Amino acid sequence: MHALHSAPSACRAGRSAAGRSLSPVPADEPLEYAVRRSARARRVRVRVESSGQVTVTLPERAREREAAAAVNELRPWIDRRLADVGAARAAIPRVPGTVPYLGRVLRLREEPRRTRAHLRGDDLLVPSGPVRRDAIERWYRRAARAEATPRLDGAAAALGTSYERLSIRDQRTRWGSCSATGAIAINWRLLLGPESLLEYVVWHEACHLVAMDHSPRFWTLLESKLPGYREPRDWLRRNGAALML
Repeated sequence: MHALHSAPSACRAGRSAAGRSLSPVPADEPLEYAVRRSARARRVRVRVESSGQVTVTLPERAREREAAAAVNELRPWIDRRLADVGAARAAIPRVPGTVPYLGRVLRLREEPRRTRAHLRGDDLLVPSGPVRRDAIERWYRRAARAEATPRLDGAAAALGTSYERLSIRDQRTRWGSCSATGAIAINWRLLLGPESLLEYVVWHEACHLVAMDHSPRFWTLLESKLPGYREPRDWLRRNGAALML
C-alpha cells in the first residue's frame, strides 16, 4: 500500500532525527511531556504531536526515569519539531469562534438543543458544551466524503480506472493512502486547509491506481493530470501540522 504522509513525527531513543530549527529554544528551559505505557512497545518512543504535545511511550516494565532520559537525549530534535509546529500554526491564522474549511472561514454558532453540526451559509451550527468538539469533527468527516467522492470519481474516470472504496480517516501520519486492491483513504483534516490540498491528495492517490509506486512514471502521470501539484505538496510538507481543530 502506498501512503502520503503528514507532519506528526516520532523518534526512538538512541537514534538521531533530522530537522531544521526555525527559532532558538533555550536548552535549559523545562519541557512538559506526557507519559503513556504500552504493552506493545519494545523501546522508548518520543512523539511530537501536531498540537505541540510531547508524548513519551514506555514499555510496560520500563522505569519512569527512562522517559526523562529519552527527552533529555532527544531534546535538540524535540525543540526543532516544536519550532516547526509553531511555524506551521502561524501559516494559518485563526480567528476565535471560527473554523477553516477549504479556504473559507466558517463562524461557529452554538445552539444548546442541537446534537449535530450543520452548515448554513457561512455559519456552522454546533451543539454547546463538551459534545461540541466531537460534533464538529463528525461534520468534517461527512463533509470530507461529500467533497472527496466526486473528485475521486472524476480522477479515476480521467485515468480510465476505478477504485474499490473510499474511507475517511483521521490518520496520524498520512494524508491519504491507496491499497493494492484499490481501497483509498483520505484524511478529513485536509478540509482545514486550502482546497488545492484536497485536490492534490485525491489525484495523488488516484494516480496510484495506475502506478503503485513513486517512480518517474507516477510523477509524470500526476503532473500530466495536475500540473501544479508541487505547490500543494510543498505546502503540506511545510504546514501540515497546522491542519487541526
